[in-house]
Amino acid sequence: MIRPAVHAAMGRIQTGAPQSEDLGLLLCLVDPDEVALLHATACLVRTAYCQGRIALRALVEISSVCRNSCLYCGLNRYNRHASRYMMDEDEILHCVGEAVGQGYRTVVLQSGEDGRSAESIAHMIAQIKRKYPIAITLSLGERSYEDYQLWKRAGADRYLLRVESTDAELYRTLHTDRTLSSRLECLGNLRTLGYQVGSGIMVGVPGQTVSTIAGDIQFFCSNQFDMIGIGPFIPHAETPLAGSPRGDVLLTLNTIAVIRIATKYPWMPATTALGSLNRDYRLDGLLAGANVIMPNFTPSAYKSQYAIYPNKQSETDSAESLEYLARSVGLTIDYGRCDSLLV
Repeated sequence: MIRPAVHAAMGRIQTGAPQSEDLGLLLCLVDPDEVALLHATACLVRTAYCQGRIALRALVEISSVCRNSCLYCGLNRYNRHASRYMMDEDEILHCVGEAVGQGYRTVVLQSGEDGRSAESIAHMIAQIKRKYPIAITLSLGERSYEDYQLWKRAGADRYLLRVESTDAELYRTLHTDRTLSSRLECLGNLRTLGYQVGSGIMVGVPGQTVSTIAGDIQFFCSNQFDMIGIGPFIPHAETPLAGSPRGDVLLTLNTIAVIRIATKYPWMPATTALGSLNRDYRLDGLLAGANVIMPNFTPSAYKSQYAIYPNKQSETDSAESLEYLARSVGLTIDYGRCDSLLV
């Protein structure tokens, strides 16, 4: 039997600024009937505001080099066992061409903060735009306002930059050379420059609580991001957090559902991390309100080297498997640009 408090909390988070008590209650649901109601409500909200479709984004991981030392990431600069690569422009253009040839109209270019010059990235963006009528999403970490501006002028459309946590102390414990203030400054700069902006968090990092997740959700609500990515923390053996427990799957799915109900419009991926556990939970992510899948178009020679966490799912989903996945959750596939739904 579903508690009246659960019904009341779901109603309140749809109608205004969500309160931490309501968010905490819904995030912690474990009763199967209450969880089913939460996830079903998220799917109804998704259909009402985003239509019944799954947006496809072609992911290309262009470099595993990173100058940062984030304590949770296998690409951290202190990992001496990491294999490093940096794709050149021709390789990147080839990957983009493969994706476009399969009908994709959005490509996500992702890398560690590898120090590649802003000018070379701008040239690459311009070359892609010259050849293909697609949207370009960048996920290249923290850069200067001038770099972001150069890339926007070259033709970049979107930028993904996870906030990781809006709790300054928790953020400090996860990053030895970054601050929350600089991350927020970058997100603000991207907005000012006219990017469609995506952010997100990992669920289950050491030190995180339901209260801090609730604070993150309030941040997402007040900032109206175009895209929000949520995935479980997966410990990597070559990081200081190697011995930490993995993020809880149910809490991750509940977080997706609560964010969908509270924010309504964002494109939300069923993340690669959800597909990299003991089984593929991307289907569960879609059933909790997600509406994006990002098939991996990184060359086979490099896929295993982009090891931000172990056993990362990196197969390029076939058109048939994507159609089957969509039918399984009552959605349709959309290969188009799928721009921001915020008005």
